[in-house]
Amino acid sequence: MARPVTLFTGQWADLSLEEICKKASGFGYDGLELACWGDHFEVDKALKDRNYCKGRWEILSDFGLTSYSISAHLVGQATCDRIDERHKAILPPEVWGNGDPEGVRKRAARRMIDTAKAARKLRDAAPGKIKYPMCVNGFTGSSIWHALYAFPPTDQKYLQGGFDDFARRWVPILNEFEKQDVNFALEVHPTEIAFDIVTAERAIAAVKGHKRFGFNYDPSHLGYQHVDYVRFIYTFSKRIFHCHIKDAWWDKGDGTVGVFGGHTTFADARRYWDFRSPGHGDIDFERIIVALNDIGYTGPLSVEWEDSRMNRDHGARESCELVRQWDFEPSKLAFDAQFDR
Repeated sequence: MARPVTLFTGQWADLSLEEICKKASGFGYDGLELACWGDHFEVDKALKDRNYCKGRWEILSDFGLTSYSISAHLVGQATCDRIDERHKAILPPEVWGNGDPEGVRKRAARRMIDTAKAARKLRDAAPGKIKYPMCVNGFTGSSIWHALYAFPPTDQKYLQGGFDDFARRWVPILNEFEKQDVNFALEVHPTEIAFDIVTAERAIAAVKGHKRFGFNYDPSHLGYQHVDYVRFIYTFSKRIFHCHIKDAWWDKGDGTVGVFGGHTTFADARRYWDFRSPGHGDIDFERIIVALNDIGYTGPLSVEWEDSRMNRDHGARESCELVRQWDFEPSKLAFDAQFDR
């Protein structure tokens, strides 16, 4: 059952699609999770140019690669966030506009609707039938992340307002995903409407269990929070639409920085936690593979490579090799069945 091993291109957006395809193919990957920034997958071009998606596939195919998903983390973040000057750096100029917060959120929502349409066009342009449902991975942002710590005192009515705001903005987006037969997979992550198991359950409830709302499973964002990242898989077994392979370590540093990060930058030696290249952190990937087998997940294992302490080419190549070692096909019979023969 070897699951396809793909590379998320978000950390390689400084390279052209052709350049990252050449590298990924040389590293041994089966395909790419295409970021909707840089030149890897441009939503506006996919909708305006009838040959754009065909051209993306031609480049992928030239290097023996495929794709099962695109990622719209940056624009998605702006749909629910309290907008400030930081968002200008990550958004397309036409989405940022004049920077008026509500205008930014509305334009970001329209771009996410366009992203669903573009993802469908990419799927339809594929040279062969794509084995898995096309998926858009991304963020939603959150209007209540700033209220994470309950002071000034924050009651549940205030917090529910954030989930209601998320539902109001995202149900129309998810309805377009349904029309296009495309899934949206939220990467559960601090700063999002869902950042652990309980908030993920609450987000599902907010959109009334919309069938197109699921998760891009990424254990790295759960582990350092001390959320049970294996339990997450079983809890949301029907909503794991995509899987990131990313590692993190925690309980490190010099004791001066806590889990909130101390306003330090990644790779600061004082930090309690940090992202690491797969296999170099504290995530137990064997337990994850067992759990994914148990729930019947057969989709791609996508390496999201983030490690400020390591050369990225070395890390991406090693990660591909490790994922192939970790992944295994589940047994089709009980180990002791032979005793009955």
